[in-house]
Amino acid sequence: EIRDIPVNGGTADLGQIALEKVNTVLDEVQLRAEKSSTEFKLDRRVFNVGQDLSTTGMGALELLNNVPSVNVSIEGDVTLRGSSGVQILIDGKPSIIADDPANTLSSITADMIERIEVITNPSAKYDAEGTSGILNIVLKKDDKTGMNGSVTLNTGIPDRHSIGFSLNRRTEKFNLFTQLGAGYRSLPRDVENRNEDYVNNTTLTSVGEEFRNENFYNIILGSDYYINDLNVITLSGNYTYEIEDQPSETDFTLFDSTNGDLISSWNRVESTEATNPKWQFDLQYKREFEDSDDHLLLFSAQGRFFGKDQASEFDVTPIEGDLEFNDQETETEFQQGEFIFKLDYTKPFSNRLTMELGSQYFISDVGNDFTVRELIDGEWVTDPDLTNNFEFDQKVFGVYGTLAYEGDKWGFKGGLRIENTDLDTYLTDTDERNEQNYTNLFPSGHISYKLSDVTSFQLGYSARIYRPRLWDLNPFFNIRNDFFIRQGNPNLQPEYTDSFELTSILVFEKLSLNAGVYYLYTRDVIERVTTFKDNVTIVRPENVGTNQRIGFEANFKYSPINWFTLSGDFNYGYFQRDGEFEDQVFDFNGDQSTSRLTGKFKLPAQFELE
Repeated sequence: EIRDIPVNGGTADLGQIALEKVNTVLDEVQLRAEKSSTEFKLDRRVFNVGQDLSTTGMGALELLNNVPSVNVSIEGDVTLRGSSGVQILIDGKPSIIADDPANTLSSITADMIERIEVITNPSAKYDAEGTSGILNIVLKKDDKTGMNGSVTLNTGIPDRHSIGFSLNRRTEKFNLFTQLGAGYRSLPRDVENRNEDYVNNTTLTSVGEEFRNENFYNIILGSDYYINDLNVITLSGNYTYEIEDQPSETDFTLFDSTNGDLISSWNRVESTEATNPKWQFDLQYKREFEDSDDHLLLFSAQGRFFGKDQASEFDVTPIEGDLEFNDQETETEFQQGEFIFKLDYTKPFSNRLTMELGSQYFISDVGNDFTVRELIDGEWVTDPDLTNNFEFDQKVFGVYGTLAYEGDKWGFKGGLRIENTDLDTYLTDTDERNEQNYTNLFPSGHISYKLSDVTSFQLGYSARIYRPRLWDLNPFFNIRNDFFIRQGNPNLQPEYTDSFELTSILVFEKLSLNAGVYYLYTRDVIERVTTFKDNVTIVRPENVGTNQRIGFEANFKYSPINWFTLSGDFNYGYFQRDGEFEDQVFDFNGDQSTSRLTGKFKLPAQFELE
């Protein structure tokens, strides 16, 4: 203690103060503060993954379903605020793992995830793809020195079993990490369709059972090399191998709608097997600068490949009637290669003002060779009307710039992204080619205002695009069901969306509340248009018009006492589509709401109840 300090002119001179180190031996200390929580940044919400009961043993898809504003269907389709078109990133970059969320994301467990960022209005720094926003899954990187690792085991019904093993070795210069995983999952489905033909007065029903069984194995290897305190090179790669088995059986019956007489019935059995090799590599160079921890130069190169070798057999057994069908078989050889090159530069001019500049070049080269054969007079004959080889080549080059200011009360972030798209599709069997080249501007803006220590407001805008994928463009026929066919449309155009949102945040000692309204306006809306002829339903994507969506969402967390927490999430949206296609009016409106309420209790002996 220093007493009786003389103060002259508002200052005091204490002279030299000597400090002496004292070693103290502490008893064992346990820290247990691993609850999942949500925090808010200028242009995103961040869901930090803890180790509470709600995340234990989960896969990435189950974890996503617990994140506010995100919903995952039983088939693994991910929506944000009720809208599809979500772009999923891994560590801020596109990944082969996220291309098919229903399958590959299941191989990531919650203990591998550090946080999930929900970006409903992405800034210009991000790729403009994804009309409803971005979900960025950030994986953990263990920074403990020495050797450490973990083993996880998961099981579930329907069959969803996996085992994972991770190992990390860190020295002064290197950080070596690896993850191994294997598992089995199945997705059984009961399917029933009823087609009523009011012209010919017939009714066709199909009732069946489908399975998608899959074994998967994956390995991740990587290393960080610390050249010095300011330069780091990271090289990593992963390889996944999947083995699919898709048995199904369907019973068909054709009736006369007038009198209910049976015209014909038959049974169709499918046997499908496929192997899917997937690999990816990442090379990243990170350069930090001495003047600020946020002053960064980041270059990354990424390559990824996905292949599918699939064979299917369809056996038809007539039961009654005189309709005749041939047995069929298909072969699919699918290959997808993608390369992404990115350069990002972040320069803080002060603690309040930051600039971001960067560019990205994306190359996608895809080929799908699809062959259909029918058994005619004991010989397999290729069907030229259903057989095709479709090639898809897309290149997207983008540059961006953003400027952000964060003050005590006000925050602002504005940016502009320019992207050029060069698309070429080619049906080799029919020599049909479709070429598109277009350039778009994607502005973004975010404003935040801190009214008090308790209340803050955020206002955001971004422009987005949804580019049709291979399966949207490929006019192939899916023959799993001869009477229900999905096709692509080579002439399909992109969707464009303007997104606005206003969010309020209230944080009290025991209660945190987030509420907001949002509005999305989409042009050249892609809808699955259904046509029906001769009991055959054909579904094909078309651009039909515009869509408006306005909604309200709120989520809260309330902890009135230290052993009980109540959390909730509510979302309501109203949408209105205005469109026309081939003299058919596609005007439509409706609303949708989702809600979730969860209570968590801490019990003695470190048990928890949810």
